[in-house]
Amino acid sequence: MNDSGQVPESTELPKLEPVNDPYAVLRNRDFLLYLIGRFISSLGQQMLAVAVGWEIYERTSSTMALGIVGLAQMVPMFLFTFPAGHVADNYHRKQVLLWAQMGLAVTCGGLALISKFHAPVAWMYCCLFAMGTARTYMWPASASFMPQLVPREQFARAVAWNTGSFQIAAVIGPAAGGAWIAVTHSAVGVYAFNAAASVICFTLIWAIKSRQTNVTREPMSWKSLAVGLKFVYQTKVILGSITLDMFAVLLGGATAMLPVYAKDILHSGPNGLGMLQSALPLGSLLMALVMVHRPPLQKAGRTLLWGVAIFGLATIAFGFSKSFWFSFAMLFVCGASDYLSVVIRHTLVQLLTPDEMRGRVSAVNSLFIGTSNQLGEFESGSVASITNPIFAVVSGGIGTVIVVLAAAYAWPEIRKYGRLDK
Repeated sequence: MNDSGQVPESTELPKLEPVNDPYAVLRNRDFLLYLIGRFISSLGQQMLAVAVGWEIYERTSSTMALGIVGLAQMVPMFLFTFPAGHVADNYHRKQVLLWAQMGLAVTCGGLALISKFHAPVAWMYCCLFAMGTARTYMWPASASFMPQLVPREQFARAVAWNTGSFQIAAVIGPAAGGAWIAVTHSAVGVYAFNAAASVICFTLIWAIKSRQTNVTREPMSWKSLAVGLKFVYQTKVILGSITLDMFAVLLGGATAMLPVYAKDILHSGPNGLGMLQSALPLGSLLMALVMVHRPPLQKAGRTLLWGVAIFGLATIAFGFSKSFWFSFAMLFVCGASDYLSVVIRHTLVQLLTPDEMRGRVSAVNSLFIGTSNQLGEFESGSVASITNPIFAVVSGGIGTVIVVLAAAYAWPEIRKYGRLDK
């Protein structure tokens, strides 16, 4: 049934194009609408992240106030991730996405009004909490909605296009947000743009023809919420891929130490810091171009293991580096290898999970990967405060390589996994 309760004329997916055509999936009207909408929304969110940090620090001059920004958006993830997965499996995912985008539009409009009239900063935190809640419900619905838009044989390439578009937004968004604020000396316009971006995304998703059949709703219970965790634990390929990515982010992330490296080790200053921060998404963009133009991976499991291992080795090399351009190159390699592992993991999670529980499994995936980003920064900072920044980065890279070896031994199913489009 569609969103209005009517039975759609056809639930067939678009006619399958040649598998090795990298642009075939872009001729899928519904996927293209989804891709454009998510890119515009992601661009607005990347701009907003810069604007919120700038305004709160400008108004409070407090690093603690900046820390609360991350906390306000992370708490909803802990509170609502499992209910969000349940909602994605028991309600039409398109409708969940529409409500989430509308929530983002309203909260961004609220931030614009707060900024315009200089309302207390506490109200900004309330908006950020509401925004974090909307995102938490959007992520599992979005991840489980995409397999309904493309044939199975094209799904890996669709993931590559989708992830690549996010990386483009990650490169353009912060620079655009910073330039906007530099010209206007105000964050109001950025918030208003983000609200408009959410409305545009809402409109494009609304235009997608829903192919989800009528769902059978089950009451929310602890047993229902735990279905995703149980499935992940029992499906060793998914468990191993999530574990690999989680520990790679938790142990191997060097981003928290970039300001220290730019100032005290590489002596490159603020401009160098900006270039180092751009190296990761630039590496991801290059890998995105490679992934969408190459045939489907034949040995996806081994490629995943090698991708995470290279991420760890590049992190070690970056940690020891005293050369700015070598450090830039190693971060570039980190970005490329991380993109490779993200695409493989996301594809495996969606293709190996039955549709009726994709939302809950996607929720587990987003919870573990999302929180590991925050915990990874805390881990790097804590180790650096006890020892030194170089030890923090190098030990994290070594830990990542050890995790790869352990995962290859503990889950031989990963090593044996073959084609990514099957």
